[in-house]
Amino acid sequence: MLMNTAVIITKTEPEVKRRAQQIAKELGFSMSSLVNAWFRQLIKTKTVTFSTVDEEPTQYLIDAIKQSKKDLKAGRVSPTFDNAKDAIAWLDNPKARPILSTS
Repeated sequence: MLMNTAVIITKTEPEVKRRAQQIAKELGFSMSSLVNAWFRQLIKTKTVTFSTVDEEPTQYLIDAIKQSKKDLKAGRVSPTFDNAKDAIAWLDNPKARPILSTS
């Protein structure tokens, strides 16, 4: 069966191309099959999704999470509210709020 094909020419950084070709080869795919699969997914979903699995939290975020755990354990948290009126009343009453640690 003869298949009609179109040639697509695109520019990318040489290192990006080299690494993509290497990974595609390791996974047993050709670059063409991966690009075609990506195009089909784009057509099907009309969305573009990029994901990164190697993101690391910043030291600021790590410290904030540690502080949040300490505050939670010490009871320095707000209660839950069923409506905005009760939440605002709680915020307006300084004696009802816990003193939050700044360290």
